[in-house]
Amino acid sequence: MKIPSSGTTAHIKDEPEVKAIHGVTTTTVVGICAGSVVLIFTLAALTYYCYRRRASREAHKLTAVFRRNLPEEPLVPRKPTAVRSPSSGPGGLKKSPSPTSQKSPSDDRLVVAGSSKRLSPGVLEGTTTCSIEHEKTKVKDKTPSPVEEKDVIEEKPTKLGDLQFHLRYQSDKHAFLVTIVRCVDLPAKDPNIRSSDPYVKLQLLPDKQHKVKTRVLRKTLQPVYDEEFTFYGITPSQLQTTTLHFVVLSFDRYSRDDVIGEVVYPMTGIAVEDLEKQVTVTQEISPRTLKIRSQGRGELLISLCYQPAANRLTVVVLKARNLPKMDITGLCDPYVKIYLLYNNQRIAKKKTHVKKRTVQPVFNESFVFEVPYNEGLENISLEFLVLDWDRVTKNEVIGRLEVGSKTGGAAQQHWTEVSHSPRRQIAEWHKLRE
Repeated sequence: MKIPSSGTTAHIKDEPEVKAIHGVTTTTVVGICAGSVVLIFTLAALTYYCYRRRASREAHKLTAVFRRNLPEEPLVPRKPTAVRSPSSGPGGLKKSPSPTSQKSPSDDRLVVAGSSKRLSPGVLEGTTTCSIEHEKTKVKDKTPSPVEEKDVIEEKPTKLGDLQFHLRYQSDKHAFLVTIVRCVDLPAKDPNIRSSDPYVKLQLLPDKQHKVKTRVLRKTLQPVYDEEFTFYGITPSQLQTTTLHFVVLSFDRYSRDDVIGEVVYPMTGIAVEDLEKQVTVTQEISPRTLKIRSQGRGELLISLCYQPAANRLTVVVLKARNLPKMDITGLCDPYVKIYLLYNNQRIAKKKTHVKKRTVQPVFNESFVFEVPYNEGLENISLEFLVLDWDRVTKNEVIGRLEVGSKTGGAAQQHWTEVSHSPRRQIAEWHKLRE
């Protein structure tokens, strides 16, 4: 056995000595934990303070917008009463004097008590849109002024012109050909240029499945189209029950197209043999609005609930009844648009779903609007538009309703009851007007 030499032993002793680290004391651990808690609490407090400050700024900004829009008393008589161009928002309204507006609706009233019931749809943002001030003229005087009477007379001309079209039927292909030739002596829908931008849309009734339209011809009252439309799959027996429904409109780039009139031409009594040769028909254009007025515009059932603590106004569109027949089939595709107005200025909007082929639609849709902070409902009003949805052209207004503190009649009474009965859903029928 070999014993290591003394030189080897000295080398081992010269290496660094490794020792264990002493344990961390309790005081150190407590200090670290306390520092961590203080840091977390400080960060949480700082985050909460920033969040509250940002929310407060947004609230003050919204209140400033509402107050800035509030007109001063000396300026009220100087504000213009004309309607601004609806180009600033989709689906804008055109000026519509209402000397024939009907007064009070039926007295059916439904009161639903439920202060704890909250409706689910989301809150609408208060985005400022176009300004509508035509109701000021209505509030000042219910009797129409001479200017308004003149406007009404211009909207109902005695002569709307004629529509000429060709008809032909191909028995071997079961094809029905309609050629829209021209319109003659149309009225001017644009008073600035004393002309119109007319076009014609056509649909086959009663199915309403075939819908076509011509091109728009600019600045003319004697448009010539010469456009042929072919409808396939129509048997001779179906042809006898078909009715041609023409609607003549004037294109408007910034709002809804103006309806000039319509032509309804039933195919009953026309022999198929005669249609194998081209048949030329000229029909007088009849006003469409007169038919709606003779039927009435129907009624709308709405429910309102004001929550002053939350500055919210809940609107429920329940149903409508006795809506006018928008075509000879006796049907329409109604839906409702709702506008929240602050000092006659639209600040929020919402709409219901479309109910297909009915004049007695049931909506049952609720919406929640934010109202200005601590101002109540004095300067707030609601505008309801019932429209007929159309796939080919722009949707047509069936009727409208405005509910507020200055609307008068049963609408104002309903609004007053809602204002004096917070947190209660109060429903009432209202007649639609022009």
